Amino acid sequence: MLGRNSARKGASKVYRLTSVLVLGLLASGCTGFAYLSKTYVALTPQVVTIGCKDPYEVYDQRRIRKMLIVSNSLREITGCGIDDRLDGGDPALTRAKRFREAARAYLDETVREDCKITGETVFTDLQTEFTYTCAGPIEPRDAKVPRLPGRSRVGL
Repeated sequence: MLGRNSARKGASKVYRLTSVLVLGLLASGCTGFAYLSKTYVALTPQVVTIGCKDPYEVYDQRRIRKMLIVSNSLREITGCGIDDRLDGGDPALTRAKRFREAARAYLDETVREDCKITGETVFTDLQTEFTYTCAGPIEPRDAKVPRLPGRSRVGL
């Protein structure tokens, strides 16, 4: 009898712990989506290219010095051309490097070469946020700032 009660208590603890972990994972996903929506949804994406003309969409929150770099699922499957995939080049192995390169290229192409990337948060395989600092002050809201061309169809 004593063994059964111990087993039930143990199973109950495992069940509660599993429930807490599942709820935590669900909440963190929702929190990430809510944060991205609140922070970047109103921005028009700009497009920066790296490597073999691989385009990445950039949502730049200049006032808080954060940017979201977004890739597209087709590029993440094929990589920089279909030949890379056939030669065994897995795009997942270079994803972090490519996203960092896109963030750096974006800062350089928008005349902010003095800015330094100070943080990185991966939300999904297709979305990474970068924080950065710059020596110069944050521009006023109505200031004209260098922009890169956008894309007519976002998120391909």
